[in-house]
Amino acid sequence: MFIWESSGDQAVVDPSQALPGRSEPILADPMPHAVLGTPILGEPGDGQEVIYLASGCFWGAEKAAWELGADATAVGYMGGSTPNPTYEEVGTGQTGHAETVRVLYSPAALPTERLLQAFFESHDPTSLNRQGGDVGTQYRSAVFPTTAAQESLAREMIKTYQKVLTEGGYGDIVTEIVPAPAAGAFYPAEDYHQQYLAKNPGGYQCHARTGMACPLPQSGPLRPGPADDSPSRGRDDA
Repeated sequence: MFIWESSGDQAVVDPSQALPGRSEPILADPMPHAVLGTPILGEPGDGQEVIYLASGCFWGAEKAAWELGADATAVGYMGGSTPNPTYEEVGTGQTGHAETVRVLYSPAALPTERLLQAFFESHDPTSLNRQGGDVGTQYRSAVFPTTAAQESLAREMIKTYQKVLTEGGYGDIVTEIVPAPAAGAFYPAEDYHQQYLAKNPGGYQCHARTGMACPLPQSGPLRPGPADDSPSRGRDDA
């Protein structure tokens, strides 16, 4: 049973009040990627980078990343205080973590700006601590970059996208940008969450898209994309 946070206005739990967690990893022996066949926690090689993206329910967010051409993806928890949390613990809002996707990619094949464009378009970055019916700080929007170039690009794209969203009647972008070292460790989620939508075709995914296209750097104005008319649903099981 999950104890859902009642308001998207709630703040991330103070570290002194966070759940204690554990020293042992929840996912001690990760299986290869169910779609790509690559190690889901592989270290970047020549020409590769890692970036961490949080945009609500991590099931659909991970699928979007591997379909874009990522070399490997993994879902987990990041940005909080509790070491090696379980899914149930994160769901209480008392770990401080956000549901996050670790993306290993090759910028030559999948440019960072294209990855970030898809990230911004796949959820509502103006929605504080919720996406659709999924409510709580674990569903907050965040980018945890691992390089200065990733961070600079994310900030530039937020400024540009804000103009588009403002013209479309949306509020301020609330996406956090916190360098990965400052955000803390990425804790891989349980095995059944990894590549969940490949294992469960047609499974639940919640992204309350704005329907507004996010311009790429150095591009001209973009026309708004089609709105996502699918109803938002809360997630009460996994």
